[in-house]
Amino acid sequence: QVQLVESGGGLVQAGGSLRISCAASGRTASLSTMRWFRQAPGKEREFVAGISWSLGSTSYADSVKGRFTISRDNAKNTVYLQMNSLKPEDTAVYYCQARRVAIREYDYWGQGTQVTVSS
Repeated sequence: QVQLVESGGGLVQAGGSLRISCAASGRTASLSTMRWFRQAPGKEREFVAGISWSLGSTSYADSVKGRFTISRDNAKNTVYLQMNSLKPEDTAVYYCQARRVAIREYDYWGQGTQVTVSS
């Protein structure tokens, strides 16, 4: 099992910045990938950014490229999402997902953190 706890959400004005964090605990030794997803009211959950736990390679949704940066601190078992130049359309609950590989793949989700961008 892997437990995920997100933090750092809040209210910010358009054009501002915010950094959210996701701390993992439990069976973190076999983590392969960590991702951020978001879900706005009335919309489906969508991928935002992902990072390889071992290699550090990253990927982003087109809507956040150049504005958001995902990073990780392996020693702290924590992944971060630095969000700059925020827009009202970035308003959503942001969820952290961890994928663990042990013969098969296991996905774990955090409880989510609210990010609200005012215009």
